Amino acid sequence: MDFQENEKRSLNFIESIIEEDLQVNKNQGRVHLRFPPEPNGYLHIGHAKSICLNFGLANEYNGLCNLRFDDTNPEKEDVEYVDSIMEDISWLGFDWDGDPKYASDYFQQLYDWSVQLIKEGKAYVDEQPQELISEQRGVPTRPGIDSPYRNRPVEESLDLFERMKNGEFSTGDMILRSKIDMSSPNMHMRDPIMYRILHQTHHRTGDDWCIYPMYDWAHGQSDFIEGITHSVCTLEFEIHRPLYDWALDQIVEGDYRPRQIEFARLNLSYTVMSKRKLLELVKDNHVNGWDDPRMPTISGFRRRGYTPESIRNFADRIGVAKRDNVIDVSLLEFSVREHLNQIAPRALAVLDPIKVVITNYPESKVEELELANNQNDENAGTRIVPFTRELYIERDDFMEDPPKKFFRLGPEREVRLVGAYIIKCEDFKKDAEGNITEVYCTYDPDTKSGGAGAKRKVKGTIHWVSAEKAVDAEVRLYDRLFVDEDPDGHKDKNFKEFLNPDSLKVLQNCKIEPAFSTVKPGDKLQFQRLGYFCVDKDSSHNKLVINRTVPLRDSWSKRK
Repeated sequence: MDFQENEKRSLNFIESIIEEDLQVNKNQGRVHLRFPPEPNGYLHIGHAKSICLNFGLANEYNGLCNLRFDDTNPEKEDVEYVDSIMEDISWLGFDWDGDPKYASDYFQQLYDWSVQLIKEGKAYVDEQPQELISEQRGVPTRPGIDSPYRNRPVEESLDLFERMKNGEFSTGDMILRSKIDMSSPNMHMRDPIMYRILHQTHHRTGDDWCIYPMYDWAHGQSDFIEGITHSVCTLEFEIHRPLYDWALDQIVEGDYRPRQIEFARLNLSYTVMSKRKLLELVKDNHVNGWDDPRMPTISGFRRRGYTPESIRNFADRIGVAKRDNVIDVSLLEFSVREHLNQIAPRALAVLDPIKVVITNYPESKVEELELANNQNDENAGTRIVPFTRELYIERDDFMEDPPKKFFRLGPEREVRLVGAYIIKCEDFKKDAEGNITEVYCTYDPDTKSGGAGAKRKVKGTIHWVSAEKAVDAEVRLYDRLFVDEDPDGHKDKNFKEFLNPDSLKVLQNCKIEPAFSTVKPGDKLQFQRLGYFCVDKDSSHNKLVINRTVPLRDSWSKRK
């Protein structure tokens, strides 16, 4: 690492710690991090921040970063989640060191260390109900009460622990506890549980084990086994750090210890970040699965059309803090718009079509107009867009009796069609219910965009597609899932009370210019004047399904 080069910018507090360690050659100058998700759900944007931080620091300091699944609770874990997590990390643009690792790889070692603690009188088997154990722990301002099994003979605890492992007892009959300090103000130090009996098939070890280590017992030891130098985690684990340190001090010798560093987790407005609550949304069918584009999951963002670059840029923008704060989701949406503006090809699309007939344009003529694919990318090239006598425009781009500052189409009014001509409304037709069904216009052939007559100016420009050549599509207009900035912050209300009833609108009769008839799932587009869109995985050869990623601009700030 070139420290002089790095000093040219401001370091965050984690980088400062790492550089101090490198300057004194701590851990032989190694930088080795890990991302340790529990495979009990899909990863969300908060995990994306942690992924960018851990893998980013490893890249920055030419170090390593492991992917380790903390798979210690088979009741909630699934191979589906393991696969999705690996896909998410790869999609974000990061590679882990070697093969994925698992806490279950270390079950035997963790068991052996537990036996060592029992032999040294630092752990014991407790047979009390969980509710009673919780009561005995007391509160931080008052010492807890010792379990009647706290001084159980070592030989007895060893025998019971082995029989627990061998499956001789039922789930919940016994636990193994560390013997630390029942009067500690830190509740995590009051003889915490190390193992519980759980007759549950594990996604990797099958039925080999009937006991499973608690997260707090497996986590720090797994870091130690893997040679992790900097264990970066969120602030809620700060109070767990003394327990991790105590456990390692009992079972290992030497100076090496993983250094735990806590940072503030990502809290995002208009968003729920609890995996338990996200799972509730899925199970109760408030959304269509973990990858629903309204979900704050990485897979949901991917399906909606977010790019890995935009999420990494967002993570860089918000930085790393020591105190919890709330980031406005509009900053994430801005990062998405910023990147899509650079890469997304432009397309003409009409979501709520109304027909326009250009009465002075030849009936059989098809004119090929050349439009730029992306004005921000000189290498994006151009495409051919057909122009015909009959077109579609957006229904709200025409008003029968427009106000003075309505600069779109109305009786006796002129507008420019994007990349084409100026047209003037001469008449329109209504159906029996009073809905406008067709608009009749004339065009000025001397006003073609790019031609000599294009200098004639009008105040309004609207988009359009050829009625004859347009491609049909289903467009799903996604919006924020919640209408409240803090849906999870109301003690007297359930977060689901703030679900946005308009978070999804499905439009069936949309029209898109034919140049994009062969787009594939995942392709990004900017529908001119409408927003950024992405082709959905539900698309097929005979049905085009497109999701709105984000509008062209933030409309939510005006609602506050």
